Amino acid sequence: MDEENEVELLQRYRRDRRVLLDFILSGSLIKKVVMPPGAVSLDDVDLDQVSVDFVLNCAKKGSMLELSEAIRDYYDGTLFPSMNNAGSSDEFFLVTSAESSGSPPRRPPPLVPDVVATSILSNLSISEPIESELIEESQSLSKSQSLNSSQPKELTVDDIDDFDDDIMEEMESRRYSRRVLNDASDVVLRLPSFSTGISDEDLRDTAYEILLSAAGASGGLIVPSKEKKKDTKSRLMKKLGRSKSEQAGTQSHNAHGLVGLLETMRVQMEISEEMDIRTRRALLGAMVGKVGKRMDTLLIPLELLCCISRTEFSDKKSYIKWQKRQLNMLEEGLVNHPVVGFGESGRKASDLRILLAKIEESESLPSATGDLQRTECLRSLREITIPLAERPARGDLTGEICHWADGYHLNVRLYEKLLLSVFDVLDEGKLTEEVEEMLELFKSTWRVLGITETIHYTCYAWVLFRQFVITGEQDILQHAIQQLKRIPLKEQRGPQERLHLRSLTCRVQTEKGFEDLTFLQSFLLPIQKWADMRLADYHLHFPEGSKMMENALVVAMVARRLLLEEPELAMQGPPVTDIEQIEIYVLSSIKQAFSRIIQDVETLSDTTNEHPLALLAEQTKKLVKNNTAMYFPILNLRHHNASAVAVSLIHKLYGIKLKPFLESAEHLTEDVVSVFPAADNLEENLIAVITSTCAEGTAEVYLKKLNLYKIETVSGTLVLRWVNAQLARISAWVERVMQQENWSPVSAQQRHGSSIVEVYRIVEETVDQFFALKVPMRPGELKSLFRGIDSAFQAYTKHVVESLADKEDIIPPVPTLTRFRRESGIKAFVKKELTDPRLPDVRKSNDINVLTTPTLCVQLNTLYYAISQLNKLEDSIWERWSKKHGQTIKRLVNVNSKNSTQKDGFDGSRKDINSAIDHMCEFTGTKTIFWDLREPFIDGLYKPSVAQSRLENVIEPLDMVLSQLCDIIVEPLRDRVVTGLLQASLDGLIRVILDGGPSRMFTPADAKFMDEDLEVLKEFFISGGDGLPRGVVENQVVRARQVIKLLGYETRELIEDLRSASEMELQGGRGKLGADSKTLIRILCHRSDSEASQFLKKQYKIPKSAA
Repeated sequence: MDEENEVELLQRYRRDRRVLLDFILSGSLIKKVVMPPGAVSLDDVDLDQVSVDFVLNCAKKGSMLELSEAIRDYYDGTLFPSMNNAGSSDEFFLVTSAESSGSPPRRPPPLVPDVVATSILSNLSISEPIESELIEESQSLSKSQSLNSSQPKELTVDDIDDFDDDIMEEMESRRYSRRVLNDASDVVLRLPSFSTGISDEDLRDTAYEILLSAAGASGGLIVPSKEKKKDTKSRLMKKLGRSKSEQAGTQSHNAHGLVGLLETMRVQMEISEEMDIRTRRALLGAMVGKVGKRMDTLLIPLELLCCISRTEFSDKKSYIKWQKRQLNMLEEGLVNHPVVGFGESGRKASDLRILLAKIEESESLPSATGDLQRTECLRSLREITIPLAERPARGDLTGEICHWADGYHLNVRLYEKLLLSVFDVLDEGKLTEEVEEMLELFKSTWRVLGITETIHYTCYAWVLFRQFVITGEQDILQHAIQQLKRIPLKEQRGPQERLHLRSLTCRVQTEKGFEDLTFLQSFLLPIQKWADMRLADYHLHFPEGSKMMENALVVAMVARRLLLEEPELAMQGPPVTDIEQIEIYVLSSIKQAFSRIIQDVETLSDTTNEHPLALLAEQTKKLVKNNTAMYFPILNLRHHNASAVAVSLIHKLYGIKLKPFLESAEHLTEDVVSVFPAADNLEENLIAVITSTCAEGTAEVYLKKLNLYKIETVSGTLVLRWVNAQLARISAWVERVMQQENWSPVSAQQRHGSSIVEVYRIVEETVDQFFALKVPMRPGELKSLFRGIDSAFQAYTKHVVESLADKEDIIPPVPTLTRFRRESGIKAFVKKELTDPRLPDVRKSNDINVLTTPTLCVQLNTLYYAISQLNKLEDSIWERWSKKHGQTIKRLVNVNSKNSTQKDGFDGSRKDINSAIDHMCEFTGTKTIFWDLREPFIDGLYKPSVAQSRLENVIEPLDMVLSQLCDIIVEPLRDRVVTGLLQASLDGLIRVILDGGPSRMFTPADAKFMDEDLEVLKEFFISGGDGLPRGVVENQVVRARQVIKLLGYETRELIEDLRSASEMELQGGRGKLGADSKTLIRILCHRSDSEASQFLKKQYKIPKSAA
């Protein structure tokens, strides 16, 4: 708040000061007010530069007031510390900060020679001898103290010039020692070169002369004394040696008003003091006698040629160089590039060139002749050039402006040199503190140079931009962008300015030949070219991305917007939109970045063992990651899908390199295993970037345009070949282990065979190798693996089942049906002992390979182990598949597909193994009853009668077999095996009852004993709840109970039911007793009574039992 109050007070003080001065000067307090040269009224005088004390003293004395003296007095006062004029003479105010100045030097100061200041003539006439004054001043300035002698030594003019040159050289050395400058050779204005060979130094000197004339028009042009110039020179040297903070503080104190600002401009533009004084005097002298005429309406080169003589230069060479510059400026401004042609004046350009050549020629003639020729030529030149320069242009009135330097590219080049002075002489990357005042001062030259607001902003933007290119300073670039944005668009310009700008064209030779360029094209095309060139490879030029690249984009877009309004570009066809231009940048930069990556990969692959395509995929992923982090956020602000454009191109470029490799891949080699995963991962990454950075609908459009690598297809074919080879290996291994299997338990705890362990080992190794393949796979390859493993287990199960004997071989043949014969029971039994029809089958059984019960139990355990581990294997495979091939953007896997496939992955094996277990359980029971227990059960039960041979006799051996089974069989299979034994026991019991042969005869009374035996058998398998479930046993004994129940019926009832059953079976039914005719016949065949025998003989022709 204190600083704001101070600023407001200062502004109020300056405003009140101007009002009071204007009142004093306009009133009757001053006897007479003499305007300074170049000023017509008080409006042309900067009152801030008028000394108030000087005006008040004139008012007190009643004397005439010369404003030029008042301005000089103000300027003189700013060069010395302020005195309070009250008290001790030792009191004064320091310009610099005393605290930061340090302690005073201990050594005495060097001796300073007396310097006599010369009086400055306020009014100069052309007739006054300027040469004599210059000699006097040079004599007064020619004394200096020698370092080696106490005697003063005179200095020549050459020494003074050398001293000036030394200052400039030291300034240059200090300038370039503070900053490393960049090459800006590719940023050049597209303007034609000057035919006269004008250099940048010539343009700078002339620009300063124009600035002095413009300042003189406001009454601020004075000629400071040499003594004050020397003091300024010493202060400048001190400033060059100070730090930037001290230098800035000193500048703010020294640069007061227009006079101080012009001194700053002189230093900034590297104009020597002698040249400055010469030019000021000449301009002031040119105004003598031109009452009411502004200084900025002078034909400056002509006036300087007239007012400055050869004697004012230290040597003839310097004068000739200076004169040549003035003549070249006249030729360029009035002849080569005039704003208005020569039609109005009737003079030809050749006449003017002849005069200019004669003036130059006069320097080579003898002194008298040369001076005469020069004087005559200058007079003639004035007669020709003044009318030319004062022709109306841009609607102004004759005499108000002088168009000698209004030839488009000459004036903008001069204005460019003025604008270049805004940069700090000690640091080219910084603007001076007085930049705002300087720019305001430059506006005074607009009338002379024909500068408009559009031209100013364009030139200033160009100067700032080129300085940024040289220094790399970001702040300068920000200023350049601000100026570019201030350039008015076509519709924002006035009609007069639009016409003026349309007339500003030039013909420039380029790579394509000669081109006609407008003003904006000349200035903005180099800027656009620079931005386009760097944005076309932003990966190289903006490795850090962020602010620098963003600024370059702003520069390119603003320049494009302004250039698109130019008629020449509009006629070249439909313009490229901003979005299309961004795409051009992206595509170009991506291509070049990818090319560099390929070069790096070629170098890197020589030092590593990795395949170049795998390395290229990894480096490309890094490129994408780098773009996503740094460049895409900037590009997406101007093109929402810039990232998709870039990623699509990257996908295409890598695909071009990958395609030949894909076409040549035939087997899963090391190169394939390294390249395929890297390429597939890259593609997944690229698709993820498109999906994450674009809207849903837009992402789908870009994804459809991608020509996918289809690595999974190629890889899947190779994996299938590998899987088939591995499955063949598994099948061979199964055959081998089955040949070596002896069906001994692995251990007491592991009661399965060793072959299944080996089969699982080889299967798991294959699965491990399958998932160790890092190549992309489809679900089809997994299904192929499942099918192969499933087939291997089916083959294993088949081998196990094939080792069993045929069921028909272990079950004795069913005896032939016979009917009862009286007293044949015992005889038949005795007969059987002598000639048993089954003896040949018994002898045949010696050749039958019937496995032992323990072996059958181990086989059952092995099959159970196989099916139980199968579930674990399948779960493991699916879990590993899910980890390796999760749900991605590219693979839109159906969630239910896994579950449906998981249920039937090993469905064939499960079905076969379960069927084999059921078959073996049934076979084990049948083998136990019909083979192991044939003698006591099948052959001995109920012989010679039911009462004499009950089922209890069979329970004990049956219990021994059951105990053996339960000791070996695994717990989950116990009930299934025992159930098989129960079924076989019931089948054996029914076999004895229905097909017991001629030696077994039953009466209805035997049904009671058989029913009791059935209960005993049932309770044996229930075993008090430790055996089979009662419900299971009850279901199994139903048929046996029905058969025993039929035995209890009388013969007559059985015969009647048989007759009805035979008739009912024709209609698909049964008899009243619920039995079929075959069962009833067998029961009657074993009935020991004559009625049954007679019925069977009569109805079925069944023979009697053998005697």
